[in-house]
Amino acid sequence: MVGYLSVLAQGTRDTVTFRVMSYNVENLFDVKHDSLKNDTEFLPDATRHWNYPKYKKKLDDIARVIAAVGGWSLPALVALCEVENDSVLIDLTRYSALRAAGYRYLMTSSQDERGIDVALLYQRELFKPLFQQYLRVEKPRRNSRPTRDILHVGGLLLNLDTLDVLVAHFPSRSQGAKQSAPYRRNAAERIKRTTDSLFRVRQHPQIILLGDFNDYPHSPSIREVLQANQVPLPPTLPQPRRLYHLLARRASTQKRTGTYKYLGAWQWLDHIVVSGTLLQPQAPLHTSEEKANVFAAPFLLSDDLKFGGSQPFRTYYGMKYQGGYSDHLPVYAEFQLIY
Repeated sequence: MVGYLSVLAQGTRDTVTFRVMSYNVENLFDVKHDSLKNDTEFLPDATRHWNYPKYKKKLDDIARVIAAVGGWSLPALVALCEVENDSVLIDLTRYSALRAAGYRYLMTSSQDERGIDVALLYQRELFKPLFQQYLRVEKPRRNSRPTRDILHVGGLLLNLDTLDVLVAHFPSRSQGAKQSAPYRRNAAERIKRTTDSLFRVRQHPQIILLGDFNDYPHSPSIREVLQANQVPLPPTLPQPRRLYHLLARRASTQKRTGTYKYLGAWQWLDHIVVSGTLLQPQAPLHTSEEKANVFAAPFLLSDDLKFGGSQPFRTYYGMKYQGGYSDHLPVYAEFQLIY
């Protein structure tokens, strides 16, 4: 509601800031057991001693991050990775410090064994969903564990244009980067089939891809399969029906930052990819790579005592509860919407 009221207050202005963000929130589990999922690690009597006060604090911490990324106005769209179920999203949107924002949400219900999924929070005044679909990712091998579905939401903007948003959390590297690479390639291929279809059927395709892809901007799944390249430098213009990675250039030039830190090295695992139509300065909805970045506020960081510098302030470090936010930092992009 905040964003819409600010538009009305401007009177004669015909543009509004339309900010999107993506955040892997590191195991947002409730404290109840789901007999169909392997969630026993996050129960009060388990080794992590996950309980309601810790859960409530994490909800308020996530709300604080979303508000901080938004600045004066909350983000129009928030992609979340590693959320367990409807209950945690109801608690986040209605009973946390985010309750006054009026967010609604859509989420997947996939076959992931731990029960974690992806979700999209949206401000109803700025984005009106028309449909949602869940894109199943094919397993590379028969004995591969099922992974998260990809969430595809199509909706109307204030100017009545259609925006397609896809939220994904690609299979992790925990079993080895090389061994798990075919799974991430399959996930990227599933997205590519969808975006290719949208480029064919949409008169003015506007596409945003968000999420934790567990790969880098230069990885084959991103560069070769999605064919999401760096935004071209002038005088070369982006092609409307191609995909561009808003953070690829930063990832290649900024080695002392990223969205995730592993063994002392920063990595860019969280992504914002857009169609070329959204990189045209006169387009009804537009942005630029200068308007996208990782959100590395000091309160989201802690000292890296082993490797030096800083690292994301995690909820858990191993099995030890730290009371931090997440093992990932959020990424965001600011768009201008002409309505």
